[in-house]
This record gives sequence, C-alpha cells and structure tokens, in this order.
Amino acid sequence: MPDEVRRPFVLGVTGNIASGKSTVTAELERLGATVFDADAIYHELIAPGQPLLGRIRDRFGDEVINPDGSLNRRALGAIVFSDPEQLAALDRLTHPAVMAETDRRAAAAATPVAVIDAVKLIESGHADHCDQVWLVTARADQQVTRLSKRNRLSKDEAKSRVAAQPPLAEKCQRADVVIDNSGSIAETQAQVHAHWAALPLHARTAPVGPERNRDS
Repeated sequence: MPDEVRRPFVLGVTGNIASGKSTVTAELERLGATVFDADAIYHELIAPGQPLLGRIRDRFGDEVINPDGSLNRRALGAIVFSDPEQLAALDRLTHPAVMAETDRRAAAAATPVAVIDAVKLIESGHADHCDQVWLVTARADQQVTRLSKRNRLSKDEAKSRVAAQPPLAEKCQRADVVIDNSGSIAETQAQVHAHWAALPLHARTAPVGPERNRDS
C-alpha cells in the first residue's frame, strides 16, 4: 500500500476574461483558502531574463519586447487576439511552464484548500489536476465593460478579446460548479459560501505521487 500524505484540496476557478473570477477568489481567500493566480505566476515567468520570455521573443519577434527587455503585452495581444492560430501557439509555449509552477505552489499550501485561478484552466488541461472546478460566468456586455476599464482598452479592443474566448457551453459541461456573477457582489458571495460549505474536504488524503484522482 502506498504511503499517504495530507495534501490541500485543489480547487480550480476559471471563467472567460473579465468574468469576475477575482470576486470569487477573494471570497474564497476570506474563507481560508490559499489562492494562486496563474496569470500572476505567468508574469513572474516572463520577467526579463526568464527563459519563457526568450521563447516568446523567438516565436513572435522583437516587436513584442519593450526597450527595457520586458514583454510588450499590448503588442503581443494585438497579434494573438486577432489570430486563433497565433493564440494557440502562445498557449503551447506558456501553459506547460505555468501549470508546473502553479501545481508546485498549490501542493505546498499550508491551508486545507488551495485555489488555482486560471482563465484557461479547462482548455490547457489544468482542470484535470484539480479536485473540483468552479466556473464563473457573466454577461458579455459586462465582460466588455470590465475589461475596457481594467486594461484601458477601447470598446472595440475589449469586444475583440471577449469574442476570442472559448464558448462557455463546453466549460459548463466540464465544471463541477457554475457561479453566476452577473448580479450583485452579495449574490455572488452567497453562492461562494454555499458551495464552499459543500466541499468534500475529507478527500485531502491521497497517495504520494504526481497523479491525482479528481474523485478521490
């Protein structure tokens, strides 16, 4: 019989761009979870001098690099959000590195629940590393407004980025829980509390090793 260790219950939180995942993860953090933002980890991995940034430069050209050596996210976004093939190429470069580092940090969390916040949790296959997946949804017009304000984009730029997101229907089929974030913050928080209370935290014992059974 394999040795057993106590590990965090890994909860994946996802949703299309500007759907309001941060509202959900902030509430989960208040409830006692440790939250790992895959996008923030991505930013660390593409800092000047990091190998991942070099691979992005090799693939997309010097125009996606600022004079100070940092990534020009606007220039890269203009390339990938207007061309699905280019976006897929970027994903193939970045997802494996981000997934590996995020998983390493989640496994070392000191709290009973580790939350992985990732826009492409399902598309990248990262959802298969999680014990449960929550999908946050919002209306498209809300996403456009939030994204335009948050990233200082024009309405047309924001609409283009929202339209480039994968269909929600497929994500809904994969998700264990769907959080509707189209209402008030209080309504969203109430949903989070209800689903938090139902988490099967008794499942935190698992065999030592890289594989994880979602149903364990």
